Amino acid sequence: MPLIVLTGLPRSGKTSRAKELEKYFTEQGMGPIFVVSEADCIARSGYGVKESFTDTAKEKQIRSSLKSEAMKLTTSTKLVILDGANYIKGYRYEVFCMSKAARTTQCTVYCAMTVEQREARRNEILQNESDELGIEAFDALCQRYEEPQGNSRWDLPLFTVYGGEELDLAGIKSALYDKAPLPPHLATQNMPLSETNFLFELDKTIQKIIDQIADARKLGNEGPVEIAQAGMTADVPANMSIAQLYRLRRQFLNYVKMHANVSSDVSKIPAIFVQFLNTHTNGA
Repeated sequence: MPLIVLTGLPRSGKTSRAKELEKYFTEQGMGPIFVVSEADCIARSGYGVKESFTDTAKEKQIRSSLKSEAMKLTTSTKLVILDGANYIKGYRYEVFCMSKAARTTQCTVYCAMTVEQREARRNEILQNESDELGIEAFDALCQRYEEPQGNSRWDLPLFTVYGGEELDLAGIKSALYDKAPLPPHLATQNMPLSETNFLFELDKTIQKIIDQIADARKLGNEGPVEIAQAGMTADVPANMSIAQLYRLRRQFLNYVKMHANVSSDVSKIPAIFVQFLNTHTNGA
């Protein structure tokens, strides 16, 4: 069943939109409906709102908890609304992979603000000394926020709504219920960890592929790199540094560790990682 990902800056109206969506789909008989709330997750953590956005470790834990809860709820009989800032492009991509692996439809609702609306929210925070978020955290989030884009697969279908505008509820319903879910491919299917040496083999194979890409760049090859063991090419941008490749390597390893439920097949690792690279770097 569908997953609705809300995204936007603090005070942009995300929770109000989540309630509006919950009410609409309940009246349409699309239940059961579950709202996974970032605010509730922060309250349960005991960290406080400001710390949850300014302390890197705490922020990662909140995001992980949100995705884990959404993952548990995403089944064939439930509509899930993920109500949070979801301001990092890579995180929204991870959620996209999650829903794709679960064979469910998904859409993104971007609660946008005009310059005037953002300044009004900023002034409200500035004038309220007891505000839980604080002006410094709000300004930092404004700078770090990665807006959803219409050319990013993980943000589509994208519905942008400003404060005071009506949400396209019928359009969201059609996007979620009138279209078939995207089929999972190798880069979004769950990877197994049943063999004791699987992680070792996984890391070794990924490192070899990265070395092949690095060697090709040193030889002046700026185009796609043929990865023979994968039976396909790694379409990695020529300006992508080795440091960026290692960051993708870490992301892939973390993703694999979180998705372990079938028997491992080491022979599939090269193709899965190359497809992950191609998916993650295309349009990113």
